[in-house]
Amino acid sequence: MTKALPSGGSNRQGTRMHQAIDTNIRSANADGRSVGMREFVVLMAALMSLNALAIDAMLPALDEIAQAYRVTDPNQRQLVVGVYLLASGLGALLPGSLADRFGRRPVLFTSLGLYALFGLACAFAPTFDVLLVLRFAQGFLTAGLIVLPAAIIRDRFEGDRMARLLSLIFLVFMIVPVVAPTVGQLVLSFAPWEYIFVLLAVMSGTVFAWAFRRLPETLATEDRQPIDALSVMRNLPLTFRTRVAIGYVIAAGLTFGAIFGYINSAQQLIGEHYGAGDDFPLIFGLTASTLFFSSFTNSRIVEKFGARRVSHTALVLFLVFSLAQVGVALLAPDNLWLFVPLMAGNLCLLGFTGSNFGSIAMQPFADTAGAASSVQSFVRMTLGAVMGILIGQAYDGTAMPLALSLLACSILALLLVLFSERGKLFRRPGEARRYLAVHDVMRG
Repeated sequence: MTKALPSGGSNRQGTRMHQAIDTNIRSANADGRSVGMREFVVLMAALMSLNALAIDAMLPALDEIAQAYRVTDPNQRQLVVGVYLLASGLGALLPGSLADRFGRRPVLFTSLGLYALFGLACAFAPTFDVLLVLRFAQGFLTAGLIVLPAAIIRDRFEGDRMARLLSLIFLVFMIVPVVAPTVGQLVLSFAPWEYIFVLLAVMSGTVFAWAFRRLPETLATEDRQPIDALSVMRNLPLTFRTRVAIGYVIAAGLTFGAIFGYINSAQQLIGEHYGAGDDFPLIFGLTASTLFFSSFTNSRIVEKFGARRVSHTALVLFLVFSLAQVGVALLAPDNLWLFVPLMAGNLCLLGFTGSNFGSIAMQPFADTAGAASSVQSFVRMTLGAVMGILIGQAYDGTAMPLALSLLACSILALLLVLFSERGKLFRRPGEARRYLAVHDVMRG
């Protein structure tokens, strides 16, 4: 196995490490499969994007789905998105341990195949309840698409370099929330809503063929771990016992939960409350597009300033924007063009916290990356999905429930980060590495 390389050092050392890692990716498998750095980034983003498409491409179709199944409660249609998110979080516990035992590729291709299969099944669901069951099954059984990219990346990278790569992947991935609602709306212009699920199945098959041909196995045979009760009991709770990680994991779940609440209620909030109507995909894409900017910026600055300093600054600003959301919801409840820039700001700042929080939380787990990624994805996604459902179901025809949720989640997230950092924010990269080293000694 190619060991994870330490971050830091001179620019010349960093260049040599980058070249070495790129060579390792190309030669990681002796059977002829190879992938260069740029293709690796795009492929990881494509894998992650399938989950985003399964969520955001549905948004323009929620009203038609509700009409097709005669769903009368306007908030109930949100469950088409909410149950998928919840199932993805619950299912995230399994793929990491399986991937640590059997390798990344078998688990990855199983997830891709099941994604396509259940996508097609959703297109033929006879009732709304059956559709929700199928969406739950799809999310649960394909959670490997959430877990495995982080484990594959952790097989090759660590520290701020891992954060930079995650930012580049997040950058490509963030194009999806911008265009996905438009894709869904485009499908609805020519075909019934069922064809959105058919399109997702086709895209999954395309990514399957691409990864099967090009992506090597990144977990060496000698580093695979047996699946037994003791191994699972030892590996899975590790994140919960690691102070430098657990605060970041739960904090990410809280901020994701607030954003999931926005996604769940966006069609009603923007399309109905603010009266955007058919312009909803454009406005939703406008707010989501800021994630592209922040992910790109983060990829350029995170190695210089460190994942902690960047993400801590963004979290404080997220709290400020959330406080402004409450003020606007109270004083100008019907003003779309005050809501949009504030929501865009919240989403923009998520691009500076999400990948950095994930990288920081994964740093202590070089030897159990698959299990750690599973546990962390489980906590983030389950917590985020439950909160997103609750926030969405609290929608009362105004932006106030969302605004209050953003504020509460940002405050709690800041307190949790302070817990992980023992009360000290904005650590420099060198100081952060010393803090991790001290933690490792204490834990050992």
